[in-house]
Amino acid sequence: MTTIEAGTQVKKGYYFNVKNWTLEPMANDGAVLPGAKGEKYFRVPLLLAFIVAPLMGATFLMFLPFIGFYLAFSAALRPVTRLFSRSATELAATMSPGWAPGVAHLAGKAPEAKEGEQAPAAKDGLEGVAAEVGQRRSERE
Repeated sequence: MTTIEAGTQVKKGYYFNVKNWTLEPMANDGAVLPGAKGEKYFRVPLLLAFIVAPLMGATFLMFLPFIGFYLAFSAALRPVTRLFSRSATELAATMSPGWAPGVAHLAGKAPEAKEGEQAPAAKDGLEGVAAEVGQRRSERE
């Protein structure tokens, strides 16, 4: 079957809207298919339209009660699930580690200064690393 976009002039007949699941009858040749740009239609032969239209109505009538039950239960259970999701989020926040996986800890950023201290200046190259190692060794002794 060929897909036809909305806004196209078509011959008279029946056209099935894929987005809305409706059959659009076109009474005249050259009529324009309704809908927003990008909506797709299929041309449906008359005999197939006689079969498809009642089946679409029957499926709607069969599933309408189930849709109503689903909406009622979801509306009733929404406050309960919101209560548990909020407490689970708080629990996860207290039990999560202080580090985050995937974070680049060796990115070369200057270390943060503690209270009352100044942040050590970042030095380039091996000389800077050697100086920092010597400084930390002297602090331990």
